[in-house]
Amino acid sequence: MSNTFRYALSAGYAHLAAWGDLLDRINVFPVADGDTGRNLIVTLSPLRHQERSIDSTIHDLLFQARGNSGNIASAFFQDFVRKGEQAFLEAVLRGRDCAWSAVPDPRPGTMLTFFDALADACRLTWNQETINDRLSCLAETVRRTVDQQDKLRQAGVVDAGALGMYLFFEGFFPVFLNANFSVSSMREKFGDFIQIDASYQGNMDHGYCIDAVYKGDLQKPDNFFSSLGESVITYREGDCLKVHFHTQDKDNARRRLASAGEVIYWSEDDLYAQTKEFNSPVRQGPIHIMTDAAGSLTRTEAKRKNITLLDSYIHINDLGFPETCLAADDLYKAMRTGIRVSTAQASRMERFCCYQRVMESHERVLYLCVGSVYTGNYQTVLDWKKDYDPQDRMTVIDTGAASGRLAVLALAAALFAEQASSPQEVIDFSQGAVDRAEECIFLDKLEYLAAGGRITKTGAFLGDLLGMKPVVTPAADGARKVGLCRARRDQEKFALKFLADKLKKDEKALILLEYSDNAPELEELLRTLQTKYPESHVMFVPLSLTSGAHMGPGTWAVAFLPL
Repeated sequence: MSNTFRYALSAGYAHLAAWGDLLDRINVFPVADGDTGRNLIVTLSPLRHQERSIDSTIHDLLFQARGNSGNIASAFFQDFVRKGEQAFLEAVLRGRDCAWSAVPDPRPGTMLTFFDALADACRLTWNQETINDRLSCLAETVRRTVDQQDKLRQAGVVDAGALGMYLFFEGFFPVFLNANFSVSSMREKFGDFIQIDASYQGNMDHGYCIDAVYKGDLQKPDNFFSSLGESVITYREGDCLKVHFHTQDKDNARRRLASAGEVIYWSEDDLYAQTKEFNSPVRQGPIHIMTDAAGSLTRTEAKRKNITLLDSYIHINDLGFPETCLAADDLYKAMRTGIRVSTAQASRMERFCCYQRVMESHERVLYLCVGSVYTGNYQTVLDWKKDYDPQDRMTVIDTGAASGRLAVLALAAALFAEQASSPQEVIDFSQGAVDRAEECIFLDKLEYLAAGGRITKTGAFLGDLLGMKPVVTPAADGARKVGLCRARRDQEKFALKFLADKLKKDEKALILLEYSDNAPELEELLRTLQTKYPESHVMFVPLSLTSGAHMGPGTWAVAFLPL
């Protein structure tokens, strides 16, 4: 692939990823499970990597495809990536046909309808003069989906999958055609069709959303796969068949699939948990809280507290994943087996689009930014504000924090905002909280810090040889070493003394106990904290994967904020 085509794919992905939360919020068809954004981001993340070969990209698209939207998109992009540079129209037509053929019961008003419109549009001339008109026609196709499915009509929104593909190509074409790209307003294009009607209530669906890769008899009749469940999608790549479906009996479905061949990949989501979460009410305060995924705050918990997360990326070998969409088990397994792991920030384009997206959804935003010593996000958002926030509707605080300290600041701000009467109250509270929040991080081994160049390999070797486990705290000027421990029990004693020196037993505080791959080992400490601080809210949360990627398996931490 040429650099231009690679850059265009990467730009399309960045634009889509920035609006992922919006896609989740309007995802009511075919199931109101609020995961279209996540599924498309995970599925298409191979397109972000400009250095990968076509074969590797296509392989990863197959294995990473998630959900209805992700699998239909994967079917399209396999042919689009393979042929798009040499024969663009042919690639779009073949991708469109593959996407349609992957669905036994195709419906109008979906991503498939968008691919039809894209194929028609690509028969016309695209250049720097016509690009806006062509994109406007594609946007109109998306707007019309609201009337093409009953669930979309009831919710008053466009189809999330169709909008996702529009977002991708709105980012793709300006780079591909060497045209100017500007951060666009979804509200201007789609009006109220990107906000669910207040009266809408989705159904609670039971069962499981399954994604599997099957290797075996590819000549099985179509009704074999369609009998596995509902919302079936199937498509092939080489000697592998990707199968997506919804089922009430996942164990029986897996046995049936395994009886015909080898199941080499299996992923499942609980539809009841997802639809219940989607239908949970969200409290709105006078100002919306935004922070970075580098804090120890999961995508699910952020949704519950109505907090926007700006993703960073974890690279395992040469493939990167959005931090909030990567399974922690996959990260720590890779690290323990010696696979190369690194971290990266979202592209500047993705970050700009993310800021634009959150400002379109909220009148005022408080961005509790990861410490400027750790990433360039603080400078990037200031650059964005110069051109796109003339009314100063987004307030940015350089917290000097990361990991659990950043998470506790965001959670406390979100809770305070629920009861606050003005944006300034929340801003003042958060600025004061920055000085009161603290964290201690306990490392198991030094080798992972050495691998990232944060200490010398000799220092790591000697530390591990002597059994010394450092204790660090993230501060505004970087991570500081605050102690050394020889064993886990010593670490726990250090943590308890750390808290006892700062908190009274009857004092109210928000306390986070953070784990990496060692949750069972910390359950006794969790009970101890709950007993010692009965007036505090003690949460047991995963350590930020950015922190985990730097510090390694076995790491854990305690963060707190007096309230």
